[in-house]
Amino acid sequence: MSGTQPSASAPARSSLRRQLLVGILLPVIVLVVFNSAGLYRQALRAADTAYDRTLLASAKAIGEQLEVSDGPDGPILSATLPYSALEPFEADNRSRIFYRVSGFGGEMVSGFDDLPAWRGTLPVKGPYAALVDFYDGQFRGQPVRVAVLLQPVAGAAGQGMATIQVAETLELRHTLARELLMDTLWRQVALVAVLAGVVVWVVQRVTRPVRLLSLHLSQRGQGDLTPLSAPEAPRELQPLVAATNQVIEGLQHLLEHQKRFVRDASHQLRTPLAVLKTQVQSARRGDVAPEQALAEMAATVDRATQLANQMLALAKVEQLRRQTSHGVVDWSSVVRAVALDLAPLVADRQLDFDIETEPAPVSAHEWALRELARNLLHNAIRHSPPLGRLSVSVQARDGSAVLAIIDSGPGIPDSLRPRLCQPFAAGDPGSGSGLGLAICREIVQSLGGELMLENQPATTGDAAATRHPIAGLHARASLPLADNPGS
Repeated sequence: MSGTQPSASAPARSSLRRQLLVGILLPVIVLVVFNSAGLYRQALRAADTAYDRTLLASAKAIGEQLEVSDGPDGPILSATLPYSALEPFEADNRSRIFYRVSGFGGEMVSGFDDLPAWRGTLPVKGPYAALVDFYDGQFRGQPVRVAVLLQPVAGAAGQGMATIQVAETLELRHTLARELLMDTLWRQVALVAVLAGVVVWVVQRVTRPVRLLSLHLSQRGQGDLTPLSAPEAPRELQPLVAATNQVIEGLQHLLEHQKRFVRDASHQLRTPLAVLKTQVQSARRGDVAPEQALAEMAATVDRATQLANQMLALAKVEQLRRQTSHGVVDWSSVVRAVALDLAPLVADRQLDFDIETEPAPVSAHEWALRELARNLLHNAIRHSPPLGRLSVSVQARDGSAVLAIIDSGPGIPDSLRPRLCQPFAAGDPGSGSGLGLAICREIVQSLGGELMLENQPATTGDAAATRHPIAGLHARASLPLADNPGS
């Protein structure tokens, strides 16, 4: 089968829609649950407040039916109210009402004798203008709400304080609380459903530019590296589009560099290889002496090797350009090391060589600094006449490390200046491949520096100035100093 299948071990990716739904709806649902629990408690308190009035009315109705009569031991409390008198106060068949009347001494007078007698105390400040107390209890295995009324009773036989207890089961109260809860809960459920729908709709609408951008990228050809154009994308996506265009630009630059490198390599290496093949054929035919043939082939191989090394160096500069962090290197020590390596060439031409350096820390790869100094110095040695003057200096000033090389060569002709620092643009076809200055320019640009090549004018009044107005070339490469040399 063609195509790629997701790996079984790959972690499941959560969609933006799911994250928003969970992130928004989960707190809302938790809040609804807590709110519903609080609402149910509030509904119960409201039901208690409403039905406690009914219990108090029942207790007062019973108190109105109490009488005091003479007894052998003193006044006796009597109640003539039958239980059927309480039926009008039973608001629903789901709840039942029980009562108990206790006499002046706490004795059972009327009602349900198994209803536990009240042993509490009256509240300091009750909600009603009566001696009444309300409490929750158990009666015959059911939870009940009890109202206790202390009713003064007076008659010709005497007076006293009767205790009237009226208990009601809680079915009706709970039913009312549930109805209040459900009446509010369905609205909250509808609100959660509306929020879910809004989140899904908003996510679909907001992510539409992303999907269009993804579709646009998937429909592109493999070699299409044109920048993205998404003017309809929201402001939050513009940084992503800009960053993607930067990556595309970098890839395009890298691809063009690779194409140019392959093209230049195939073009430039073909010539020395063709020359070497011709030299080998000439040596086989015996057209030249073996020693001369070997010397010519060795020179051709040296030129091809130098060309290959310089092209590889140019490619390595492009690789280093991609690196965002470098170590800190003292450029003066690198220049002195390069000058020591090229000392035999200086001695061979008997140049008046002078070098002066000072510490100049630069954030760069040591190879790049070495290659830059080697190409500039080698170029100056090659073009300086025998017994000429060559000076090298490294200075740190105005936030820059400056390498200055002044030779006494012929300088840069006006015909070459428009093509200066371009690959394979050599002033003298026999003097080199023309890659040295191109490598220097690429290195300096990759490090955020500047490369300047200026002809040194001859001294005015000198007789030789008439014949040779240029006294040499001044090559100056400046790089930014490292921000933290001690790192």
